[in-house]
Amino acid sequence: MRKIDPEILAQKIKEGDRFALSRAITLAESNRLDDLKLAQHIISLLPVSKTSKRIAITGIPGVGKSTFIESLGKYILSKGEKVAILAIDPSSSLSKGSILGDKTRMEDLSREENAYIRPSASNGSLGGVTSRTYEAILLCEAAGFENILIETVGVGQSETLVNEISDLFLFLQLPGSGDDLQGIKRGIMEMADLIFVNKSDSFQEKLVKDAKLDIVRSLQFLPTKSSQWKRKSIIGSGLIGKGIPELWELVNDYFNFINENNYYASNREKQQLNQAERYTIDLINQQFLKLLKEHPLELSKNLSAFEMAKDWLNNHTEIDVFLNK
Repeated sequence: MRKIDPEILAQKIKEGDRFALSRAITLAESNRLDDLKLAQHIISLLPVSKTSKRIAITGIPGVGKSTFIESLGKYILSKGEKVAILAIDPSSSLSKGSILGDKTRMEDLSREENAYIRPSASNGSLGGVTSRTYEAILLCEAAGFENILIETVGVGQSETLVNEISDLFLFLQLPGSGDDLQGIKRGIMEMADLIFVNKSDSFQEKLVKDAKLDIVRSLQFLPTKSSQWKRKSIIGSGLIGKGIPELWELVNDYFNFINENNYYASNREKQQLNQAERYTIDLINQQFLKLLKEHPLELSKNLSAFEMAKDWLNNHTEIDVFLNK
């Protein structure tokens, strides 16, 4: 395989070369340590955006995320702006495979010159995004995509990582979803900045109004977000574009608000620190996995599994695991 020159690839990314961008994201998503190092080298050569919009979009399966995102993406393009969509598909726990069908579901948007769609497999990551979504965001921003839409796997208890790498959290809701989702809704709505009641054209008017009223009531009991932004909700439909212009106006209001009170900058600093902590854990894990291969655990019938682990650590932590030996 032809050797990759990081300087050349970085320059092509800055020029908006989609092939170079995709290649760099593939390197970042690789499990090979040399690929990850190369991806980080490329990222270090790229400019960091201080004006981009990182928007996480989540909702229960069947809420219409892909249709909504295509509608929103096309509206952003109509405003003369560029948009990148990082769409995460769930991976099989058995085969590790993933359908990666978002380019098919967003057929119109995928043909647009100023839109970039990158489907990725979750690979078992529990945060609703892949473990390398942060790197993909940085690479897309460096390629000139100032609007980054991150479509997550779906709603669950561990859907929190996406909140730590985005500026705005958008929660899609369905009319008539019922009380069975209250536990999920509570946690997600605490993170949400905007709630969009989707598919309003497919439900009875009463159900739509009840959903809006339920959200308004729920928001009254939620703690204020660190940004001091008051959560807002809107009714619409991604399929027919209803509510999309009003939603984008709220998105811009939000970013104006957090720029004025300096939350945008402070949150980006916090994101970088959180990512540094994740890198630290990743690097330590990699080194200890290497150690385990070189010095496998041995079964001791007189010790519990926990005591066996402690003994292994006591016997091997004198090895300098942080140096390339």
